[in-house]
Amino acid sequence: MGNQKQKWTAEEEEALLAGITKHGPGKWKNILKDPEFAPFLTSRSNIDLKDKWRNLSVSTSTQSARDKSRAPKVKAIVASLPNTPNSSAPAAPRALSATTDAAVGDSSNIILDGKNAPRYNTMVFEALSTIKDANGSDISAIVSYIEQRHEVPPNFRRLLSSRLRRLVSQGKLEKVQNCYKIKEDTLMGAETPTPKQKDIRLRQNSGEMVEEAAITAAYKVAEAENKSFLAAEAVKEAERVSKMAEDTDSMLQLVKEIYEQCSRGETVLLARVLAS
Repeated sequence: MGNQKQKWTAEEEEALLAGITKHGPGKWKNILKDPEFAPFLTSRSNIDLKDKWRNLSVSTSTQSARDKSRAPKVKAIVASLPNTPNSSAPAAPRALSATTDAAVGDSSNIILDGKNAPRYNTMVFEALSTIKDANGSDISAIVSYIEQRHEVPPNFRRLLSSRLRRLVSQGKLEKVQNCYKIKEDTLMGAETPTPKQKDIRLRQNSGEMVEEAAITAAYKVAEAENKSFLAAEAVKEAERVSKMAEDTDSMLQLVKEIYEQCSRGETVLLARVLAS
């Protein structure tokens, strides 16, 4: 559940506005479950989103000094919504001046970009981590790197410029003249490993798996050899028992013959019998 006393951050507001643009007002559960916006709204509930949207909608009419910066964003969303009785947002003005229309058009692009903010952040950190320029990388180098590896919209350079400024204001990037680089404390505290760290971990895991597989294979080979030895010994024992049985049968046959001769009164010479 959200904390109503917690102040809304700019990222949370952008995620809310982008979620309303995608799902529509009132679809608070869908917005909270959407993987594009959920990471930014983890501390917010359905009621928090509903109250915040109502406050933003009201601020478009009052246009207080504090809300002027985000009023065009809300107007753009309100203008795109159908004017139905169930809509919780006020109807958009039918006629706006040319200046206001331009502002609304620009803010719409920002709103649409808000839901892509996490993906753009990942692209930026990937580019800077791979280029590794000690003096930082300018926006042209960053755009060139990303465009070679990802599919981006036509106005991506302008969106990326806005995203870079936001990351600088958040203290995640450092701007040196016209170049950008990742701050050292961000690298130290980053939970997401860099590509090289991932490769190292993969190699370590692969080495451990190979070593474990080799040990298992050696154990199985030794076990197979032991079973083969036991099988050979069992065969020898079976042959020995079979020969003893044959000798026993021969002895019984001889005793039977002697008994029959004795029964007929014949004289049996043991030395001759044994010799035969």
